[in-house]
Amino acid sequence: MELHIRLDGRKGLADQLYQQLRAGIDSGHLAAGTQLPPTRLLAEQLGVSRKTVAEAYSRLTYENLLSGVVGRGTFITPQQRAHPHANQAVTLAAAPSLERWQQRATVLAKRTRQPASRYDFVGGASIKSQFPFDQWRSCLNYALRRSQQHPERHFSAQGLPELREAIAHHIAYARGVHCSPAQVLVCNGAQQALDLIARVLIEPGCPVAMEDPGYPPARQLFEALGARLQSVPVDDQGMCVEQIADGTRLIYTTPSHQFPLGMPMSAQRRQALLARACELGALIIEDDYDCEFRYQGQAADALQRLDQWGLVAYVGTFSKTLLPELRLGYAVLPPAVLEAACVAKHLSDWHSPTLLQWALARFMGEGHLNRHIRRCHDIYSTRRERILNRLNDDLAPWLQAIPANAGFHLSALAQPEVDVELLTHLARKVEVGLYSLAPFFSEAPVRPGLLLGFGAIELLDIDPALDRVRDTLQRLS
Repeated sequence: MELHIRLDGRKGLADQLYQQLRAGIDSGHLAAGTQLPPTRLLAEQLGVSRKTVAEAYSRLTYENLLSGVVGRGTFITPQQRAHPHANQAVTLAAAPSLERWQQRATVLAKRTRQPASRYDFVGGASIKSQFPFDQWRSCLNYALRRSQQHPERHFSAQGLPELREAIAHHIAYARGVHCSPAQVLVCNGAQQALDLIARVLIEPGCPVAMEDPGYPPARQLFEALGARLQSVPVDDQGMCVEQIADGTRLIYTTPSHQFPLGMPMSAQRRQALLARACELGALIIEDDYDCEFRYQGQAADALQRLDQWGLVAYVGTFSKTLLPELRLGYAVLPPAVLEAACVAKHLSDWHSPTLLQWALARFMGEGHLNRHIRRCHDIYSTRRERILNRLNDDLAPWLQAIPANAGFHLSALAQPEVDVELLTHLARKVEVGLYSLAPFFSEAPVRPGLLLGFGAIELLDIDPALDRVRDTLQRLS
């Protein structure tokens, strides 16, 4: 690779070379420890005499900016030097827009910057110790062989047919979703699915209804696209459908495991939601983020299965069931939306990573996904039961669990005398990560409480952690 140097004219060449090398070193563009080309090679590249290059190198060596190593070459000296003052930055015309985006950081994004506690009840984090890494590695090797043998260079934005077929079979079996592979759009996580659907439906000022409390990244996404957001309260049956305003174009809901409170939407409320959407001509986004895990009661079909009018976009993810790092999700879209969403996907990133799609299709086809879900279900069920036992026992004076029968987090409401924000602060001092429900509320009155995830905390750590929470609550009382 050639060193980027430009010399003008035929006079003062050694000084020009010295000045450009010095500027590169002072600015940090030429980092400490970088090896410079030999004098003969650089002279040939620049079309100058070797003496010219040697003179510039000599001046830099005298100033201790370069050092020669016998048998190896010439290197930039690793030492601290003051950089010249940076040029004054020009204020961009788009500065107000940039500031608005900077202010959209969600509570979940901010949480990733916090160090993990020894005992952490973080929500949305799945178990890694049980993931079948050997089987996944084998599937990745298969994907590499497929890639080597595959003649195509470009792939459909909608996703590989093998993976879309595997997804359609899986969600029909596990969630009762009624779809064909032709309706499935493979995305980079559920968040991209939300973005694609919203991008083709939302225009500035467009009315969008969303549960309150609800999922902050979805709220921030809709607002960033210019939506006029309506916060719809929830009760013990789920979203209060009768409060969805006239003119609403898009409705976002988590009917199987309301985020973050956890209650499922009742059958009557589901029918009412579909009827209201039909009346408005509104699309419903059904975010079914963790409902492969169900612990009691009869599993309710997905809202999408009840849809007779093509009004429900069903969104799912493998980040919860497998690994967060996988970043693969999907959407089952009605015909009216599918083509536009595929165009938006193509314009966004062409298609999701083909290697991961081949690997995941193989992983699902060989039954590894279902076996992994069954293993995790037993583990999560035991952890959930342990937390509920404690909430109904020695923690009962302060916390009350909200009934929920799916997912891998549950929520607990706090008694009025409990200062939840102070509790979470003091708990972190004793190495327990607790998370308040307050950031998930927008306009609805905050119901003080905790979101208790049990995907990332080991069973043997639950009691010691909750002992510390109980002791902290006793001191606060």
